[in-house]
Amino acid sequence: MKNRVAVIGAGNVGASTALYLAERALADVVLIDRPEMEGMPQGKALDMQQSAPLWHKGGRIEGSTDLAAVKGCDVVVMTAGFPRKPGMSRTDLLKANADIIRPAAEAVKQHAPNAYVVVVTNPLDVMAWLFWHTTGFPKHRVLGMAGILDSARFRAFLGMELGLSAADVQAMVLGGHGDSMVPLPRYTTVGGIPVSELMPRERLDAIIQRTRDGGAEIVKLLKTGSAYYAPAMSAVEMVEALLTDQKRLVPCSVMLEGEYGLSGMFCGVPVMLGGKGVERIVQLELGDADRAALHKSAKDVADMIAELKS
Repeated sequence: MKNRVAVIGAGNVGASTALYLAERALADVVLIDRPEMEGMPQGKALDMQQSAPLWHKGGRIEGSTDLAAVKGCDVVVMTAGFPRKPGMSRTDLLKANADIIRPAAEAVKQHAPNAYVVVVTNPLDVMAWLFWHTTGFPKHRVLGMAGILDSARFRAFLGMELGLSAADVQAMVLGGHGDSMVPLPRYTTVGGIPVSELMPRERLDAIIQRTRDGGAEIVKLLKTGSAYYAPAMSAVEMVEALLTDQKRLVPCSVMLEGEYGLSGMFCGVPVMLGGKGVERIVQLELGDADRAALHKSAKDVADMIAELKS
């Protein structure tokens, strides 16, 4: 039986996710948006379906404005949410997107009770926690997409700096998805060579900072809207690992219960991602500075979860 994936949110991130999933022939895809957007997800899905003959692959893509369309899905990718607009506080964004997450999570709980969930909506770690909390799903079945995107940005910038293929750069970025994320140079290599041997520390520090500002840099350039190709591809990497049981070692935002000295929150750490979701959390040896940075990043997430609970 063919896999089925629902993408909730038919904006730029959601539509790109649906397109990449269909292009890779990973699953039949249903693209879902809210009722007042009637016609938009259906139109985008029909456009994609008409491009399918040119990929020389099968697969169905459909659109819907009914959350019940998640029924029978193996994986749900949650991309719907408001971007942060000028003058909007973090609390405003938190409350607005929580109101989008809750009904979506209730629908998944009712119509796709066995699904795995990849959350992309920001603030990412908090929204992943809220989705998990609302569904009551086991923690290995709800993940946040952050570390793969942040690591991809780090890899891209290193490849650009060194004039080498970013495909040969392996990197690890931990922590919350925001400007307190924790890129780990110690665990970053190019073709197996430690990155510290290929560039001076000040250049590496500058690239680490550019990685932290990666999303903001794109927002500034676009002037309206935010990044979507790399976030979508990062979500698709996770869906592929789940559907094809790849056992990938990648950073994802997951529920922690004591690992890295953190509990009761979602935060980005290395995991083994396969057919059973989060199959293992990998505990790296961290230096004092990296551990302190991870805990600081996690505190930002914990504070927002506390704000949401209140």
